[in-house]
Amino acid sequence: MSQDNPAAVVPLLWRALHRIRKTPPRIIASPPTQPRRAAVALIIRVVPSPHSPPPQTPSAPPTLADFFRLGWVNDPHARAEILFLQRDNPANSGDAPFNQARVRASKEAHVAFPGGRMEPDDEGGLYTAMRQTWEEIGVDLAEKDYICVGQLDDREITTSLGKRLLMVLSPFVFLQVTPNALPADPIQSTKLCWTPLDSLIFPHSKSSWSTVTVDAASRLTPKNSAFLRLVVRLLVGSMQFPAIVIQPTLPPSLTPSNSKKSKQDIAEKGNNSNYGQMPPPQLKLWGLSLGMTLDLMSYMIIPTGDNDANHTHSSKKTDEKRSSSNSTGSSTSTPSTPLSEVMQLPWQETVEDFRMEYVAPSLASVFPRFSYPDVNFWIWVFGKRYRQVIRGWEASVRTGGTNDRRINWSGSALSTFYAAIRKALIVVIAARALGIIFGLGFAAWWIFGQ
Repeated sequence: MSQDNPAAVVPLLWRALHRIRKTPPRIIASPPTQPRRAAVALIIRVVPSPHSPPPQTPSAPPTLADFFRLGWVNDPHARAEILFLQRDNPANSGDAPFNQARVRASKEAHVAFPGGRMEPDDEGGLYTAMRQTWEEIGVDLAEKDYICVGQLDDREITTSLGKRLLMVLSPFVFLQVTPNALPADPIQSTKLCWTPLDSLIFPHSKSSWSTVTVDAASRLTPKNSAFLRLVVRLLVGSMQFPAIVIQPTLPPSLTPSNSKKSKQDIAEKGNNSNYGQMPPPQLKLWGLSLGMTLDLMSYMIIPTGDNDANHTHSSKKTDEKRSSSNSTGSSTSTPSTPLSEVMQLPWQETVEDFRMEYVAPSLASVFPRFSYPDVNFWIWVFGKRYRQVIRGWEASVRTGGTNDRRINWSGSALSTFYAAIRKALIVVIAARALGIIFGLGFAAWWIFGQ
């Protein structure tokens, strides 16, 4: 794929949205003991090419299939984008309990999708996603400019390492089907981050893997127990969650070709109050928002069914291409990732070869590692069941998931992974305690026994 052809993502986007529309999501019923639910909106748009005449807004909104047949959508210089929000106060986010945190960084900011908790008067998850989007960024998803494509699988938001359910989250996918929609009007504490999809998919992506460090004690101890939190922090260290550093497109008013007056007006309105004063924070996509993004992208792959031989042959050819590219110093090498080779964002060189090795089962790329190596070792020791779930999930994604729609893969992976963490922490804390007791006993014998 040529680096000058960002519109190559459009066929992948059409494939993903078409599959989402025809695939029923896995719905998780709320238990009577925890009825709270939340919903978010994944909003996608295609920005017309700046090198072509502005397309006309249709009198009637097109269908999903008709939209992807439009000339301006398939223009080589059109750009598909997905909307993330940077919140100054993420407590109002629907996935805040998962991304909560006590994160040890001041030069980074986190992005999420618009949405929030369901109110008693809401008619359902779709209504909640639309209401929250309107209240937070002033975008009316009920207008003819947008269509609801479908729903991704429900996800469980837990705390205390998966032992307690906080709520069930429902993600809904929306597509802007007109070239221009009414401008958003976000609240003062929220910034819009339209991010090109091709920056998350293709090998020339400027986005890269990073980590978000979270204090493990914040998830294992009560809030008001400072001493216990300090002890746990010393015993088990911190958790490092995989993250993607995103680079949103600048709004037109911030491009170099515009006047200083436009930039000053935006600063006065509070949309970019730090402009020109300090470098912007590094924006990171992680946690549940990263999982839902990978969910969306997993629909772009080609189900291989039983055609493993062809798949293996294709993988070998792709690996040869990568090796050749690396030997010549090309920029199309595999993106770096803190996890294994198969756990990376989807990317490819051709639309026809979008296979499983380019995309991870979503939550498999979201689970944390600990700062202490022995904790990670014991998680691996107790993680046999988790690895079996991941292999089943990968097989399901490869075959299109047509025969196991009742299996909650993300929930099973979450529960088995956190079960392994709990067992590992028990072993590690016990070993540390025995080591401290032995060390104190030896010191006492050395001092008083001589």
